[in-house]
Amino acid sequence: MKILAIESSCDKTSVSIIEDGEKEISTVVLSQMDTHASYGGVVPEIASRMHIENITLVIEECLTKANMTMNDIDAVAVTYGPGLIGSLLIGVEAAKTLALIHNKPLIPVHHIAGHIYANNLVKRLEFPLLALIVSGGHTDIVLMEKDYSFKRIGGTLDDAVGECYDKVARVLNIPYPGGPLVDKYAHEGSDTYDLPLPLNDDSYSFSFSGIKSAVINLAHNEEQRGNEIRVKDLACSFQNRVVEILTKKTMKALKEYNVKNLIVAGGVAANKGLRERLEVLCNENDINLTVPVIKYCTDNAAMIGAAAYFAYKNGAIADTSLTAKATDTLK
Repeated sequence: MKILAIESSCDKTSVSIIEDGEKEISTVVLSQMDTHASYGGVVPEIASRMHIENITLVIEECLTKANMTMNDIDAVAVTYGPGLIGSLLIGVEAAKTLALIHNKPLIPVHHIAGHIYANNLVKRLEFPLLALIVSGGHTDIVLMEKDYSFKRIGGTLDDAVGECYDKVARVLNIPYPGGPLVDKYAHEGSDTYDLPLPLNDDSYSFSFSGIKSAVINLAHNEEQRGNEIRVKDLACSFQNRVVEILTKKTMKALKEYNVKNLIVAGGVAANKGLRERLEVLCNENDINLTVPVIKYCTDNAAMIGAAAYFAYKNGAIADTSLTAKATDTLK
């Protein structure tokens, strides 16, 4: 089954053709990063306008790259939410139009389900499993006992971890997108700053607003005292706390739910510090760890196509009343 998938939840216009939820035939990703960098973050109005300009071009390029036409496609899938409402609407309307004109089934895909199933493009998911989703908009721990069955057991109460990285980067005068550079500097610095371990309790909830505020206050106080911030050391101290709490609660959940399979998903899954720590802990505790290759960590339509196959098998088919949702719970 060949599915043409569209992803436009934020600042990337992406189209992919995926076969049977595991084989990537063709993927095109058009990033708007250079445009938004001058604003220090994604501007929703600009993002949606650029999706309008690019969506048909990206669809055509993806089909051309695969040497296929819509006659070769069995179904159309799209990210319906969550995300930036204006951006989502462009992808949803394009998918609905394609499905209607070419008489193809329309498959709605939750953005987080897409991130999870990016791992299926690496190797077949093994159940039961825990998924740690870490991105600019999400921080969740999800239990899966079978395909396309999701039970959220914990998540952030405020900022997503990727959002926190970008805000800390801004404080440190690191250009957008700051997350990758914070990770790089963390490996070059030393853990010398006294920062709190965020929401260090027995729950599976996360809270990153406190450590963000701690970094802001520390930087402000040092500036008032005329002291220079050691950027790499502060990046290291910050990342160590974040990685510690993410891995601590994830390993606790694996033990409590008696699960031996862990997957990591989302843009922050590319974080070297998080990957390294999870590899060590999973080796020590006999846990099977799967992380997507870097190109599948950030938003892309390949992950939506992978999830769509299993959504379709689970009966998820929409009609032309499908609409975008800025917020939606994974279920």
